[in-house]
Amino acid sequence: MSCAVVAVGRGAPFKDIVARMERWQVSALPVLEGDGRVVGLVSEADLLPKEEFRDSDPERFTRQHRLSDLAKAGALTAEELMSTPAVTVHSDATLAEAARIMALRHVKRLPVVNSEGLLEGVVSRGDLLKVFLRPDNDLADEIRRDIVDVLFPAPVEPVHIMVADGVATLTGRVRDAARIPLAVRMVRGVEGVVDVDCRITAADTD
Repeated sequence: MSCAVVAVGRGAPFKDIVARMERWQVSALPVLEGDGRVVGLVSEADLLPKEEFRDSDPERFTRQHRLSDLAKAGALTAEELMSTPAVTVHSDATLAEAARIMALRHVKRLPVVNSEGLLEGVVSRGDLLKVFLRPDNDLADEIRRDIVDVLFPAPVEPVHIMVADGVATLTGRVRDAARIPLAVRMVRGVEGVVDVDCRITAADTD
């Protein structure tokens, strides 16, 4: 997450919100109250109705658009514009959980809050994608240390791990075949892994 967060209070005027988005090149701003509690989010989509309906016949748009959009067209402050409750993510959430929330709620940025709902930072789609820039060697080391050596401490043949462009390939022979699917799931869950090609086979137990 980015810890330097641009935010506004409930009473922030429309033009100030637009100016902050332009200055900091962000598409949404958390709306805070009190000691930093997130109460809503103002996005570009919340601002657009004012321009969309500016020169239009109100009666025509009442029939064609949601009333909430018409209300935002006349909004003057962050409190009137914001979407609430804010879609947030807790600071201890995994990257996968944050990505899932973004996909399900169709948002580009998520305020990151602590257990009390206080703002700690903001995570964007770009922040989540940075994980795929992890070096292949780092991924291989983590897979070896945290997964392979734990699940297969005494393989029949050594388990080799090769990571190229984020794709992890595992080869070798092990005694406990039941652990192979678990290994695949765990490797796929390593942050930065793009895909898994598991060629580990079970040793003949006869």
